[in-house]
Amino acid sequence: TGEELIDAGELTREIKARDRELANPYTKDLQITAIRGARRYIPDRLSRVAKPHRLLDPGAGPLIAVRLWILTRKTLGGLETDLSARVMKADGEPLPGLYAAGEVAGFGGGGVHGYRSLEGTFLGGCLFSGRAAGRAVAQSL
Repeated sequence: TGEELIDAGELTREIKARDRELANPYTKDLQITAIRGARRYIPDRLSRVAKPHRLLDPGAGPLIAVRLWILTRKTLGGLETDLSARVMKADGEPLPGLYAAGEVAGFGGGGVHGYRSLEGTFLGGCLFSGRAAGRAVAQSL
């Protein structure tokens, strides 16, 4: 774009903070704790070639940067809902008495897992949104 999208000073501070947490065996950083936990799992230990390391460690290089272009493969859309599964009108207000869950609310084939998702993998999102809708309906009665 020609403009500086990343503040170099802020990036340096973030990297140093991450390196400090990685060097701390008692860190409370959730991502580092999860990585360490996964590495105790034998298949993960056998398949990973690089251990987590400090980014500023001169012996850890060379490091590379990869530009990612984030996109969705496909979405089937659905009715716009709020967190209580109420269907929203065009003005952003809920439509009284109308709730949506599952694929009609954007869950299911395409909405969460993409066009070629495996059968049954979208059931979790449908159940989750159905439960939220059921709770909201029960509270409204």
